[in-house]
Amino acid sequence: MVKIGNIEIGEFPLLLAPMEDVSDPPFRAVCKENGADLMYTEFISAEGLIRDASKSVQKLDIYDYERPIGIQIFGDKIESMREAAAIAEAAQPEMVDINYGCPVKKVACKGAGAGILLDIPKMQKMTEEIVKQVSLPVTVKTRLGWDDSTIKIVEVAKRLQDVGIQALTIHGRTRQQMYKGEADWTKIAEVKNHPDIHIPIFGNGDIDSPEKALEYKNKYEVDGIMIGRAAIGYPWIFNEIKHFLKTGLHLEPPTLTDRVNVTLKHLNFSVEWKGERQGIFEMRRHYTNYFRGIPHFKPYRTQLVSLENHREIVDLLHEINHSFQEVCEAV
Repeated sequence: MVKIGNIEIGEFPLLLAPMEDVSDPPFRAVCKENGADLMYTEFISAEGLIRDASKSVQKLDIYDYERPIGIQIFGDKIESMREAAAIAEAAQPEMVDINYGCPVKKVACKGAGAGILLDIPKMQKMTEEIVKQVSLPVTVKTRLGWDDSTIKIVEVAKRLQDVGIQALTIHGRTRQQMYKGEADWTKIAEVKNHPDIHIPIFGNGDIDSPEKALEYKNKYEVDGIMIGRAAIGYPWIFNEIKHFLKTGLHLEPPTLTDRVNVTLKHLNFSVEWKGERQGIFEMRRHYTNYFRGIPHFKPYRTQLVSLENHREIVDLLHEINHSFQEVCEAV
């Protein structure tokens, strides 16, 4: 049984990655229903939390059915991160996670996210201060290094473990790679199999099928896998991987009705959580993913991303389900 501190998260846990503008409560709800063992909030700006910025504070919203859940924070100032960790702890998650992996320019080039990989002593000191500040387990998500010439991930893991983190997730790319190229899991395995490392090590990057999850589990011997982009529009991937790891067999893929029902849950929660206007607007990025591979779907997608009334979108989703069922019955 894998534990973070005293929190049990399964024999081989599947984690939902904290993705900006994706991993909000509505999205997390459908992932949890479909097998995610541990989830994190979208990353939250330390400066935003300290200033009580509404967008940052709203990201602290967590619900009991999501547990266990971690709140992820990012920033470049040690004191700000320490204060933000205290604010995050007050929201009562199971853990506080530090983002040392975000590669986007506006974060990394200011010394936050993956930018701190250029200053490992500062990374260690910041982590130490956060561990001292909170009583919850502290976890970290990071990358292999800034670029190929700065990969010191074993040293990073040892130094972070030394100051008290309880688990480490490693994305198998450098900051320079962004999301391009293939993730290098051999470097993740070096950390996992190092004799001085005793905290759980989770791998992240490129897992998009049950077969690949099984292959990487066996080949790299990580304690669990974090899934990001492959879950967008396809939360079923968690249960599909679990079933395949257990039985070697594939679950039946989601039917159109399954896709419609999950989209409806996601939409309704999004509207409930953010209000009709914002909830509808933010759902628009998900429709293509939920119905990927469905033939002749483009006209419906055009309607879904243009409608501005919740009830009309719900009715259209029911119409989509009904229309495609009629087509199937006629064939």
